[in-house]
Amino acid sequence: MVPRKKILFIIGSPNQASQMHQIASHLPDYDCFFSQLYSKHPIIKAAVRGGFLDTTILGGEFRRKGDAYLKDNHLRNDYAQSVYQNHYDLKVLCSDLLVTRELRKGKTIWVQEGMTDPITPWGKMTWRLGLPGYWARNTAYNGAGNICDIYCAASLGYKDQFARYGTEAHRIVVTGIPNYDNSAALLNNDFPRRGYVMVATSDIRECFNKDDRPAFIRHCVRIAAGRPLLFKLHPNELKERAIGEIRQYAPGASIYTEGNTEHMIANCDELITQYSTVVYIGIALGKKVHSYFDVDELRRLAPVQNGGTSAATIADLCRRYIEFKGTKDDFLWNLSLPSFKREGARPVYLTRC
Repeated sequence: MVPRKKILFIIGSPNQASQMHQIASHLPDYDCFFSQLYSKHPIIKAAVRGGFLDTTILGGEFRRKGDAYLKDNHLRNDYAQSVYQNHYDLKVLCSDLLVTRELRKGKTIWVQEGMTDPITPWGKMTWRLGLPGYWARNTAYNGAGNICDIYCAASLGYKDQFARYGTEAHRIVVTGIPNYDNSAALLNNDFPRRGYVMVATSDIRECFNKDDRPAFIRHCVRIAAGRPLLFKLHPNELKERAIGEIRQYAPGASIYTEGNTEHMIANCDELITQYSTVVYIGIALGKKVHSYFDVDELRRLAPVQNGGTSAATIADLCRRYIEFKGTKDDFLWNLSLPSFKREGARPVYLTRC
């Protein structure tokens, strides 16, 4: 019997884990394994062990939640490819900022998770000096590394951004992204509250950047103008600090550290964000939204709404690539054909004659 081909999915945040799981669920004819993002560089490994990277997806709460997600969903965890000793026919990555040598071997596909961080002055210097994207100390250049064979983007706007920052345009396919491609379905939920202004905070400080949180909270109070305020904290935030600040500057506001953020957004009257992908849910649902980003630019970048078919579309791309007998360049040539088109929400990949 011919052994089944194997795929390794690299996860990070809970959202990334959920997205990869959805893609894998459409690939039952392959053996799918998962691993939290990792590095085998001795310095980075030591930093992870020492807890210095606990606020990143390499360790800490992200690593614990990722491992718990895999366990709860009975998914095979091959952390750092060190458990099963597998040879993988395809690797599906959530980040191209940190890609080990072994992950670069063979076929690779990158899947966009959500919005990328803003480019800081330090990030601009990183760009000018030609340094690796992770030197920007955030996700500003995720998707721009030109490392993976194929890139799955949320929208044409993001395809343009990744190409502008460094990834060859013919590698990028607009597939939409799971969890942000069917916002209308979120309106059917059991979250009991309505008629409030919602605030979705970001883990800016935990990612070693400056955030004047008191000023932001006061700004939210002004926007609410007497309407009920609901704060949903980012899972990576230092909760005690954030809760204390909200109670001081927005007394009476509701504070949630857990719960379904998307359902809270679906039921709100107005949405305030900092640097959060969930702003795209508000945009898709026609809410009035606020963001540290330019809202008009966000509308241009917003993920395509395709009725929740992005996971199946990306899985179809994975299947076609893993079974393709020609070279990577031949496959990319097919993707760049003018006749590559969409029928409904699903793309059609034409083969070369």
